[in-house]
Amino acid sequence: MRTVLCFGDSNTYGQVPGGSPLDRYGLSERWPGVLQRALGSGWHVIEEGLSGRTTVHNDPIEGDLKNGRTYLRPCLMSHAPLDLVIIMLGTNDLKVRLGQPASEVAMGIGCLIHDIRDLAPGPFGKVPEVMVVAPPPMLDDIKEWESIFKGAQAKSHELALQFEIIADSLEVHFFDAGSVCACNALDGFHIDDEAHRSLGLALAGEVEAIGWK
Repeated sequence: MRTVLCFGDSNTYGQVPGGSPLDRYGLSERWPGVLQRALGSGWHVIEEGLSGRTTVHNDPIEGDLKNGRTYLRPCLMSHAPLDLVIIMLGTNDLKVRLGQPASEVAMGIGCLIHDIRDLAPGPFGKVPEVMVVAPPPMLDDIKEWESIFKGAQAKSHELALQFEIIADSLEVHFFDAGSVCACNALDGFHIDDEAHRSLGLALAGEVEAIGWK
């Protein structure tokens, strides 16, 4: 059996668009659950989503527990050995209070990749495969979240290119979630159940296409 860790934010946690942080799609509806079903019994898919998670930053309001880099290493050790780590982060780095351009968000993704390689939590102490997933761009209308994400909409459209550049430079896999799904209009930056399904199925194809030995 191969094991894949899905490391992300609210769009991995499955937060319902327009709902509260505790309004969450069911296990089988969230994209890691869809991925598990599509890959079948030969795979164990682990879901690690946290609303508000950043790549490498402590949130000055929500705290250091939202720092993806702080949590990643113990998370990897907890679930090792891992054959594949899928990272889908970046949206929360675009909050006004963090002030990150898309290129620096990509650098944060790069730090996480280096941390995975340093720890080498794959089978027999090897480095697992890594797949970077760029989140779908935010919509122009993000409702009451405008003040928190002011200016983030344009930057969110740059993430896919910047993530692809960092993924290529570090020789890891890349997928643009925006190629198969979009954010829901209820809040403009969360994906709905149909988008979760589309993303999970698309990622299953990407995972199966990796040259497993």
